Amino acid sequence: MSEAEAFTYRPIGIIHSPHTDPEATPVQGAFARGVRGVVEVFPPYAAGLKDLEGFSHVYLLYHFHLSCGFSLLVKPFLDVVERGLFSTRAPRRPNAIGLSIVALKGIEGRTLHVEDVDILDGTPLLDIKPYVKRFDEVRNPRCGWHEGIDEETAARCGGRK
Repeated sequence: MSEAEAFTYRPIGIIHSPHTDPEATPVQGAFARGVRGVVEVFPPYAAGLKDLEGFSHVYLLYHFHLSCGFSLLVKPFLDVVERGLFSTRAPRRPNAIGLSIVALKGIEGRTLHVEDVDILDGTPLLDIKPYVKRFDEVRNPRCGWHEGIDEETAARCGGRK
């Protein structure tokens, strides 16, 4: 595969949330506790929601539709030191793909009711995957430079109100 090859993704739905200002949107779901939203899955993909109601959490993969360009060195929201892009969750990336874990509160038809939403209203949805403790839980993780960020700083910077 060459560096020049491109992929085309088509949205399978759209994410709706109360977040309309990118500068005021929480940087992660941990700072958006209790924030509710809905995920509208487009009709051709509705059958794929079968059996999803048994899961408490889902991963949403989405397109950072307002993101333009990227830099390989960034100052993250929680730090003042320049870091390598891939050691952060900054939205301006070579491929503008976002990932969030949200609580699945219910499904009505092709609408998912979700909570802990840190995603801008109108964001195109690329995929949904269930959170599975057996596969996704990590024991004794190392969190790099994040380990030096105290909880007060994280709470102050992460909520971005």
